[in-house]
Amino acid sequence: MKAYSIDLRKRIVAAHQEQKLSIRTTAAIFAVSKSLVQKLVKQQKIEGNVQPKPRGKPRYSHLNNAETELREIVTAHPDATLRELCELFAHRTGNWVGKTAICSALQKLGLNRKKKRSGVAKQGQKE
Repeated sequence: MKAYSIDLRKRIVAAHQEQKLSIRTTAAIFAVSKSLVQKLVKQQKIEGNVQPKPRGKPRYSHLNNAETELREIVTAHPDATLRELCELFAHRTGNWVGKTAICSALQKLGLNRKKKRSGVAKQGQKE
């Protein structure tokens, strides 16, 4: 569900505070829930605004500031699989990350995971 507009939020708080309406009456007038009115009034008192909060959990990864460690691991072990890279990263930093996270981090760093074959012709191609 989309957040209520800031204008509506301000009008709800203003109606409750300036017109001295109860929370239930304010909720009925604006056709919103009582808990929304309570939340907006409390937010206005504490924070001084009625801006909507960001949705969802903040995402954190142990790979955010570990570019140098990851580059060094890949340089030292160029033929390691994603699972092996996960284990090497965990051994080096003490933080376990999944294969998907390692793969995404490698893509962001521009490190190609495809193995190069030397002297082997691909099927369908002329030598």
